[in-house]
Amino acid sequence: MILQEEYDMRYERMFPDQIREAIDKNTPVALAVGVLEYHSEHLTPGVDTLLPESAMQILEKEMPLVIFPTFYYGASSYVVEKPERNGSVHVKTEVLQPFARQLFYNMLRIGFRNIHVFIHHQSENFAAGMPTDLSFKLAARQETFAFLERERGEDWWGDNTSADYYDSHESGDNPFNWIQIHPFMSDDCQAKFPIDHAGEQETSLMMAFCPDCVDMTRFSEDKWYAQGAKKANLEYGNRAREIILRDMKAILGS
Repeated sequence: MILQEEYDMRYERMFPDQIREAIDKNTPVALAVGVLEYHSEHLTPGVDTLLPESAMQILEKEMPLVIFPTFYYGASSYVVEKPERNGSVHVKTEVLQPFARQLFYNMLRIGFRNIHVFIHHQSENFAAGMPTDLSFKLAARQETFAFLERERGEDWWGDNTSADYYDSHESGDNPFNWIQIHPFMSDDCQAKFPIDHAGEQETSLMMAFCPDCVDMTRFSEDKWYAQGAKKANLEYGNRAREIILRDMKAILGS
């Protein structure tokens, strides 16, 4: 058997025996979810998705990690700029939620029980929820309940076989942790590096994680939200990157 660290852990490139090994070892499965949205003239529209995707590609080299194909088609909204000639793609939540539920249905049926979704778009409001993360959060809960009912019966929780339910929670064996939705940046990291839109923070992060998608020669001062990008620098981005990777690794390693 080939050891996990010796082969490509991108899901679409894994062979069936490698998938089975990842299931048996409860290897964490990571999925970057984001949007395509206008981020001023100096950044590409994939910012909110490229950041978690790039972080996962770094972590894949440091720990066992199955990376599912990135999902770019979240609810960007058009509040920043209209899509015409600017590039934003907005998919409504009534489309996102059933898609996410179908995706999670398949992931659970395959056998994964350690699924982690990372979202950066609008995650300064992650606790209250915004359209993209709420769609995936709801889908995760709905499909977990549906899966448990299919596998254990409609009255699974009240059945005597579930008598250890609360004890299992204490030990970490919680079916509602099979699928977890996380902000790309923890509260601690956001406090140190406050989220903006195409300003100092996001531009610096892109310099650190995805430098080929930053071009300051294209920078425009036309929009208020991008003004801070003039202060963007790699040192700032690398400091944030170190904390982000540390926090993500802790989540995936737990």
